[in-house]
Amino acid sequence: MKKIKFMDTSFRDGFQSCLGARVKTKDFIPVLEAAVDAGTKSFEVGGGARFQSLYFYCQEDAFDMMDACRKAAGPNINLQSLARGVNVVGLSSQSRDVIKLHAEMFKKHGISTIRNFDALNDIDNLDWSGKCISEAGAKHQIVITMMSLPPGIKDSYSHSADFYIDKLKEILASDIPYDSVCFKDASGTSTPDTVYKTIKAAKKLLGNKVPLQFHTHCTAGVAVAAYIAAANAGVDIIDLAMDPVSGGTGQPDILTMEHAFRHTKFTLGIDMGKIIEVEELFAERLSEYFIPPEAREVSAIIPLSPMPGGALTANTQMMRDNNCLDLYPKVIKAMKEVVARGGYGTSVTPVSQFYFQQAFANVTQGPWKKMTEGYGKMLLGYFGKTPSSPDPELVKLASEELGLEPTKEKVVDINDKDSSLGIDVAKALLEKNNLEATDENLFIAAACEEKGIKYLLGDMPLGIRTKVAEEKAQFERYCKEHPEEAPKTDAKQEDTGNYTVVVDGQQYSVQVAPGDGDIKIENISSSETSAASAPTSSGVIKEIQSPIPGTVMKTLAQVGTKLSSGDTILVLEAMKMEQVVKAEFDCTVKSIEVKVGDTVSADQTVATVTV
Repeated sequence: MKKIKFMDTSFRDGFQSCLGARVKTKDFIPVLEAAVDAGTKSFEVGGGARFQSLYFYCQEDAFDMMDACRKAAGPNINLQSLARGVNVVGLSSQSRDVIKLHAEMFKKHGISTIRNFDALNDIDNLDWSGKCISEAGAKHQIVITMMSLPPGIKDSYSHSADFYIDKLKEILASDIPYDSVCFKDASGTSTPDTVYKTIKAAKKLLGNKVPLQFHTHCTAGVAVAAYIAAANAGVDIIDLAMDPVSGGTGQPDILTMEHAFRHTKFTLGIDMGKIIEVEELFAERLSEYFIPPEAREVSAIIPLSPMPGGALTANTQMMRDNNCLDLYPKVIKAMKEVVARGGYGTSVTPVSQFYFQQAFANVTQGPWKKMTEGYGKMLLGYFGKTPSSPDPELVKLASEELGLEPTKEKVVDINDKDSSLGIDVAKALLEKNNLEATDENLFIAAACEEKGIKYLLGDMPLGIRTKVAEEKAQFERYCKEHPEEAPKTDAKQEDTGNYTVVVDGQQYSVQVAPGDGDIKIENISSSETSAASAPTSSGVIKEIQSPIPGTVMKTLAQVGTKLSSGDTILVLEAMKMEQVVKAEFDCTVKSIEVKVGDTVSADQTVATVTV
């Protein structure tokens, strides 16, 4: 009987796929310790969204988290992290010095193996990052990314077994050092037949000296069948998870897979009783966290528009937060055209997010009315070579809208010349904020930018999604959508007198009189502020509306500001992309109707102006 090794992805991919990567370290370390005691030898614990999310939402340091994992696991357990080639741990690609620092810092903080992939399967994007990983002393697992193309696409080569093996041959012909090879299917859409043919041919090329690993998700419903196909083809290692983050958008459960191998020539070699005890502890430790229902579901529409498990829940949660979850089916449906015309990059971060952002824009603003920056730059070559040539019409549109020419230059060469990237930029940002320029802080600043600095300054809010908080948020969303049913607070007749209140930093004197008379409100802030609050224009009042649902990131215009056509009023964030709301004509700002942090719906008035 052949023993199939496995890596437990619960503490990285499981967290990302089911919980948006928002989990406190203290809540899972006892589970990691118990899993080691139960006999598990390999865990995925860092990288991917589990780097930025700790700073953005958990008020924790990712390097401290990795240190805690190493201490809990002991010195001999394989602790693995996920890197996105030239993007390392973010959506934005980086310069060579930051990519090198990433490898050094992850090795320093207890990571044994770094799984390194490129969503476009552009081998040039794996070259420098792979060499840095090996030079840092970590094991380099080089990756070929997989998915199935949506039905109806005529291209029979892209994302076929032949395509994947040709990519493997490119790796073997390069001078990129590697210790193992992984085929990674983030959307779980590759058919068992393609998996079998790919693994069989790869094993023949690699022989028995190079470990071969396969990764998939349950989202499309074929993960267990794909793993059985991979085992029959000769795979050495597969990725599994534990309840409550297994199944659905995550990996198959360890127990499920051992059961699927019964009466075959394969086994995981686990003690099922011990794993059951670990899973019970895991469920208890995560009992207060909110796991969205879609995170635990198989979705029949995913093969039609491949959305990776690691991004699906994060996107649906953002849509919940922005009161537009009802648009999700339309966005997923729109993704098919976005994938088909975009050059067939694998739907895995960051490309999956580019696909989703563009599909979201196509649904909310009209098909191809707006070219999102990530998708447009991908079409133009700024993230590397796509597997197939993108639609020339969209390339032209992207070039015109983004003001960029198509390029075939290597991404790291482009980024090395970019004055906004690099260690020196991160160092200046730290110095500007009186923060120590340690190697860790430099990487945090480079990878997390403004939000990283806010974390280091102690200024990031806690964004853990608990069941209690989600119930409260659902109630507030319902009240906002159904104001007639919202609880009413009746004012009492005796609540009269003079009050001073502060709204958005402005002081107001409020006089409340009995009866139904008017409430008198006077601005008592500084004369300078008062003068700035009085619009000088006396023309026609017009409303400025949000083009999409989103969250207000910045307000750049103030009451009384005179704007020219094209000037920015405010910036929204939706689906991890920025949407600038601009003046479409010369005007004067009469009012700003929202503040930073507010959630707005499409067509909601965010400002009024006079023209």
